[in-house]
Amino acid sequence: MRDVPIIPMGDGPGSTPAGSVVSARPWQSGGRLSSTGGGWTARAAEMAERFLAGAGFDRAPWLAVLFMAGILAWFAFPGPWYWVAAIAAGIGMAGAAMLLWPSGTAICDRRLHLRNAMIAGGLVFAAGLAVIWVRSGIVGAEPIAAPQVALLEGYVLEREDQPAEQRIRLTLAIRDAQSSEARKVRINVPLSALPTDATIAEGAVVRSRARLMPPASPMLPGSYNFARAAWFKGLAATGSALGPVELVRAAPSRTGLATVQRTLSAHVRERVDGSAGTIAAAFASGDRGGIARADEEAMRDAGLTHLLSISGLHVSAVIAAAYFTVLKLLALWPALALRVRLPVVAAAGGALAGIGYTLLTGAEVPTVRSCVAAMLVLIALALGRDALSMRMVAVAAGFVLLLWPESAIGPSFQMSFSAVLAIIAVSGSGPVRAFLAAREEPWWARAGRRVVMLFVTGLVIELALMPVVLFHFHRAGLYGALANVVAIPLVTFVSMPLIAIALVLDLAGAGAPVWWLVEHSLDLLLGIAHLTAAQPGAVKLMPQIGGMAIGLFAAGGLWLALWSGRARLLGLVPAAVASVLAIMTPIPDLLVSGDGRQVGITIDDASGERQLLSLRDSRSDYARDNLIELAGVKGEPVPLAQWPGARCSSAFCVLVVERGGRDWAILMARTRDRVEERALASACERADIVIADRYLPRSCRPRWLKADRRMLDRSGGLSINLASQTVASVAQREGQHGWWKGAAAP
Repeated sequence: MRDVPIIPMGDGPGSTPAGSVVSARPWQSGGRLSSTGGGWTARAAEMAERFLAGAGFDRAPWLAVLFMAGILAWFAFPGPWYWVAAIAAGIGMAGAAMLLWPSGTAICDRRLHLRNAMIAGGLVFAAGLAVIWVRSGIVGAEPIAAPQVALLEGYVLEREDQPAEQRIRLTLAIRDAQSSEARKVRINVPLSALPTDATIAEGAVVRSRARLMPPASPMLPGSYNFARAAWFKGLAATGSALGPVELVRAAPSRTGLATVQRTLSAHVRERVDGSAGTIAAAFASGDRGGIARADEEAMRDAGLTHLLSISGLHVSAVIAAAYFTVLKLLALWPALALRVRLPVVAAAGGALAGIGYTLLTGAEVPTVRSCVAAMLVLIALALGRDALSMRMVAVAAGFVLLLWPESAIGPSFQMSFSAVLAIIAVSGSGPVRAFLAAREEPWWARAGRRVVMLFVTGLVIELALMPVVLFHFHRAGLYGALANVVAIPLVTFVSMPLIAIALVLDLAGAGAPVWWLVEHSLDLLLGIAHLTAAQPGAVKLMPQIGGMAIGLFAAGGLWLALWSGRARLLGLVPAAVASVLAIMTPIPDLLVSGDGRQVGITIDDASGERQLLSLRDSRSDYARDNLIELAGVKGEPVPLAQWPGARCSSAFCVLVVERGGRDWAILMARTRDRVEERALASACERADIVIADRYLPRSCRPRWLKADRRMLDRSGGLSINLASQTVASVAQREGQHGWWKGAAAP
């Protein structure tokens, strides 16, 4: 509808002056709905439009961010009503933008950037939430109701060798005896239980007695959520074989990629001895099952774990080597070089090498993600476009999130894309471009600037990754930037090329000298890892960072990376606030596992150093590591019975701690021995907190909190801060998602 003149009928009160024009759509008048009600909205819209127009707004990266935000919102919100409301809010924002600024009007032209951003952003956010909701409904597997021992006969879907643990891991498709439905389970099989006269591989049918457990929920708030990971892998149960495994039907004789992968891994370990051989096998085939625990921990604490996982670095190295090899070899043929665009042919060769390496190493999600990104780089090189750009990263991220939206919640996706964003943002900034600009200078000065830039890039990557690492793993290597300056070039330009050359020479039986060089290069890598990890203060432990802090870290980092010019510096504000919140993260006073058996108490010793006391001296490395990491305390836990201030009997322990200006009496059950109810009730009355791995009678009434089996079955693990009198539970984070079988958060 166009603006048309309205002819007044007279000059009385309320009449319109002659010749004036009245808009038939009052919301088109510059955004001011009235002199009092719409002024601030119009000014805000005008400021947003000017900012978007002048800050180098590129929609593609932000659309990928909003798609991921929709996925994360589904995980964060507790149930279907919240998910529906969030989808409606996204669609509503898009509809509001179309209603306020209709297409083809003058006001639409003045609000074009803001209008398009609101429409696309709202719809993409809603799409992200809908995609993960649908994905969960399609692939999610209902876990078994309770632990059980059963005789399994199943089809082998996947075999994973773990020689470091003296076992293999089989993923089986079985038929449920009660419902006759197909289920997928995973069992660990000791090497001694395998048949000696046959090989178990994908496609075989096996039979064994096994103990099965539902996939474990987080032990504590912030712990690894295996139940969620198993849900999206379709696993209904995990467990261990209790006897020998019988081969019912052998696998087909055809050779698959999994067989080639295992054969290649075994071949590499035969050629390279010791720990270096297990690392070489991981680089060549993606098989990490042979790496010793001590070596893996050293690589983690040195900030080098990313080198063990086949991802961007390894795929890029393989593709780059293939690209330049094909390019240089074809350039030696002048007749071909004059008739064919060699970069296109080289890109095709690199793509084939990358896809082959991805398939050979298991085609895990991180590897596929890296391969897709590398393919986009090759396409850009073939077309003569900028190979590294934010749009390339956005397309790769969108591809992965569309196929595997659950990867958005995992550390692998977050770390890899954070690193790539950091690299592109740093390399594309004005100061860095000026620092690396070509100039007349000696070779050593040019090389020195490259080395400085390598260190700066490593430092920026470490800063970008540290919030993610601390949030997921509660520990980070502080010297990772220094270690990576040496380790990344060593792996990229020495170890991996030598492994490739040695494998080629093995075809003629001449690879032994090169394998010797591989062994020494990887021994050097492990030496760097162990030396770095052993330094004082090499590892920073951090209790569970709050959602507000990690959200501000993400917002600040994305703002710094995706805007251009001075506008990007505004991202330092949320990053600084998040840093303060992270530093102020309180250490929990009490940690209680979901079954009530594991209890950790943080307390100061005589020297003022924080110690972790444990109710039970657990033989489980998993339980001990969770308590240490989430308490943010270094050193081995001290058994509570050995602590001078504790009083323990065969059935209970009592400890009094001072927090928040008062004493807290904590009563903890050590065993399930029967206790006379009247004595128990009397003890509960004198305690502020009672913790037990069994059901306590209603007569047990402590002054503040009763965390017995009845409560823990509903809440899951607990993290308790006594000074603020707050309790965080696993149930508060899980909501009504399919993998959580507890009740609503108490």
